[in-house]
Amino acid sequence: MARSQSYRERALVIRTYDLGEADRIIVFLTKGRGLVRGVAKGVRRSKSRFGSRLQPFIELDVQFYAGRSLESITGADTVQFFATGIIEDLGRYSAAGAVLEATERLALAHVGGDGDSLYDLVIDALADLQASSTPTLRLDAFLLQAMELAGWAPSLFQCGNCGAPGPHGAFHPAPGGALCATCRLPGAIDVDPEVLHVMWLLIARQWTRAWEIIGEQFERGKGQLFVDNIHTLTRTHLQWHVERKLHSLNVLDQA
Repeated sequence: MARSQSYRERALVIRTYDLGEADRIIVFLTKGRGLVRGVAKGVRRSKSRFGSRLQPFIELDVQFYAGRSLESITGADTVQFFATGIIEDLGRYSAAGAVLEATERLALAHVGGDGDSLYDLVIDALADLQASSTPTLRLDAFLLQAMELAGWAPSLFQCGNCGAPGPHGAFHPAPGGALCATCRLPGAIDVDPEVLHVMWLLIARQWTRAWEIIGEQFERGKGQLFVDNIHTLTRTHLQWHVERKLHSLNVLDQA
C-alpha cells in the first residue's frame, strides 16, 4: 500500500458543503493539480484555527494530507484576498460566483491541459472584478478564454459547419458558433458580426480595441444591447458544452 503523503498547493476555494456536525468538504482549484476535494475537520466550530480562510474569493497556500477519496486539509495561509470590492456589489458578486461555478465545470474538461493557465485566468478575473464597472462583460471574457483552454472556443469568423470565411450573421453552439447562410440551422441566433468580432478580441485579450468598439456602440445608443448579445452568445455556447444550466448565471441575470 502506498504511503499517504503531505503536500502544499496554491489554491482557490470553488465551493463548500457541510459534512456531519463540524466538518466541511472544500472543492479547490489548485495551481498544480487541478480540482482537489478535501475535508477540513472541525472548521465549523468557533475555535477552528483556519476555518474562516476556507471561503470563496480567497487565494490560499493549503497543506493537504493525501487520502483515498478525499484529501485532509491540515493548514491554510492566505495569499490574496479578493472579496473586497466583490461582496459589496451584487453585480460583481454574481459575476464572481459565476466564474467559480463555471471553473469547476471547465476544469473537468481541462484535464491533461496546462493547469496553471486556467488557474491564472481565474486569478486575473477575480482581481479585475474587484473594481470592475462592467462585471458581466469581464465574466464573458473569462468564460471565452477558459472555453478556449478547454477546446470549446466558438468559431467567430469562419462558419462552424463548413469553414466558409465570414463575417457571418448567425450563431448556433451545436456546429461550433458562427454559421453562414447556407449552413444556418433552425434555432440559430441572429447576430451582428461585430459582436462576434468583439468576442474574438476578448479571447485574444485585445482589451483596448474591444472597448473602442463597445464605446462606439454606446455612442450610437446600442451599447447595452450589444453587450447583452455578447453575454447571450457566450452563455449559450458554455451551457451547450457543459450540458447543464449554471445556477449562478441565472442569479446574475437578476442582479
